[in-house]
Amino acid sequence: MPTWDPNLYLQFANERTQPSLDLMTRIAVSCPQKILDVGCGPGNSTEMLRRQWSEADIIGLDHSSEMISAASKAYPKEKWILADIVTWTADTPFDIVFSSSTLQWVPNHATVFPHLLNQVAPHGVFAVQMPMHFKLSVFQLMLEIADDSRWQSRMYKAKNALIIEKPSFYYNILQPLASRIDLWETEYYHVMDSHESIMQWISGAPLRPFLEALEDEEQKLRFQEKLRAGIARAYPQQKDGRVLFPFRRLFIVAYRND
Repeated sequence: MPTWDPNLYLQFANERTQPSLDLMTRIAVSCPQKILDVGCGPGNSTEMLRRQWSEADIIGLDHSSEMISAASKAYPKEKWILADIVTWTADTPFDIVFSSSTLQWVPNHATVFPHLLNQVAPHGVFAVQMPMHFKLSVFQLMLEIADDSRWQSRMYKAKNALIIEKPSFYYNILQPLASRIDLWETEYYHVMDSHESIMQWISGAPLRPFLEALEDEEQKLRFQEKLRAGIARAYPQQKDGRVLFPFRRLFIVAYRND
């Protein structure tokens, strides 16, 4: 997984937090006592969980020391765990295991998703939201630029860093453990000030593996120049000069059976 810059990630905090709020509204668990925020990042989603369920015992878990450090500084009263999502196991099950914009970075969903649902108490819920990057024009641009002969040989890992399967895949792997599964997609139209704002957005997450794969600063600048030109073509300016940035996300809410 790439390294993370919490400050860069939070440049669009409102836009990144809204899907967490939308996921929370679909969770039908009354008075949860224990909540785990998987891939809590800098703590913005954990704070939303705290506002919704103020009396619950809430833990934020992330594999990134940079993110855990930022979260603990921003919200010192909360509980934070630095751990590997794939192998971490709860001592006692949670009423809600929540994950927003994280699991697309984690491989082996056929194993990881049932593992996380197994951390949920009977009648509790595993709630997930993931960006559908492969449906974004800007991500297709990154894949095209990655095929440039100057760096193509270095790009396999970057091109495969993000993982998301079809909704039917998640239904089939979770159904044996679940009494009910809700799945849906939402496309957000983010109003961006400029094309450069889209560059700043993707620099906080999906662009990072591509840049980290390049040899030097000259290649990184060239990659970004090609991407800026592609973004200007793919996303037309509106009458007021702003740019609409469509962003589709997949939501999954699975209720643990008895």
